[in-house]
Amino acid sequence: MTVDKSKNKQVLVTIPLEQLEEIEDYWHEKRYNNRNEAIRALIQEGLKHTKKTDNQ
Repeated sequence: MTVDKSKNKQVLVTIPLEQLEEIEDYWHEKRYNNRNEAIRALIQEGLKHTKKTDNQ
């Protein structure tokens, strides 16, 4: 699958091994196609949570 570079930006992030294991568990549990999808989903959930708590 080709990535549309006008809508996406690749970033390099260093993640502790313990956290990576948790991400990979989440990835498999939720049956995402790949680790990137799982990471994006986790970020989106975190952003939603932040917005929710900021509005209270």
